[in-house]
Amino acid sequence: MSARDLFTFRNRHFSLGVGLTAAILVVTAIAGFIVLPFAQPWVQFANVWDAICSAAGVPQRAPSVDLTPDKRLSAVVLTSRTLPRPNQEAIGRGATLAQRCAICHGPTGISRADSPNLAGQYSAVIYKELHDFRSGARTNAVMTPFAVNLTDQEIADLSNYYAYLPRLPAYHPTPQLPKPNIVIYGAPMRGIAPCGSCHGSLDNKTGSPWLEGQSETYLKAQLQAFATSERRNDISQQMRNIARAMTPQEIDEAAAYYASQPPDVVKAVD
Repeated sequence: MSARDLFTFRNRHFSLGVGLTAAILVVTAIAGFIVLPFAQPWVQFANVWDAICSAAGVPQRAPSVDLTPDKRLSAVVLTSRTLPRPNQEAIGRGATLAQRCAICHGPTGISRADSPNLAGQYSAVIYKELHDFRSGARTNAVMTPFAVNLTDQEIADLSNYYAYLPRLPAYHPTPQLPKPNIVIYGAPMRGIAPCGSCHGSLDNKTGSPWLEGQSETYLKAQLQAFATSERRNDISQQMRNIARAMTPQEIDEAAAYYASQPPDVVKAVD
């Protein structure tokens, strides 16, 4: 048999081989690009095309970004020299100022409501947020009037005082939950880094708060505010870009998980 007769569909063995190869290719493509992406319970796709793009390594298109020029953004620049190392006098001044904060954040920095716990929080986090409340980059009906009259020194003293306090168990503890995938792995195809890469308990990105033991209601509200750009004081839109790409289920899971975790009971002075 000549080569011409061998590689022809008149040859039943050649036809059978081509047919089986094509069938395997089709089944593999369907399984890899459609079935497996939809089998991930922590990912939600709008349609089959989104699933195919995700499996092919093409990130899903993020929602349009609101770049309204009249909205104030954070102007805080955090460096290793932003906050001087506190002394006892500065911590004492902060303790006096913090008496005005106790009604929402608790007398020991642990809130009995749904305000964030501040005891042991990184001083750079509190420093940045107070500056943003003062400048209008972040707004809140309670915090804005309080922060608008604070001096730079008072903001630094408050930040150092709360960072000096030991992290204590939350006032409303919840049963510990297993770590969800969004916290461990993120969602690389949607540009979402693992939560722990910035909010880790062993290390953190400067300006990122530790989240263990915070109120589930508060955490969920902040993620939703970032997702809708209602809150926009994150540097370079880091949290907005992540929250926009998260599904409602992932937001719920992340908030519930961090609320269920006991804080690392140590002093967190920077």
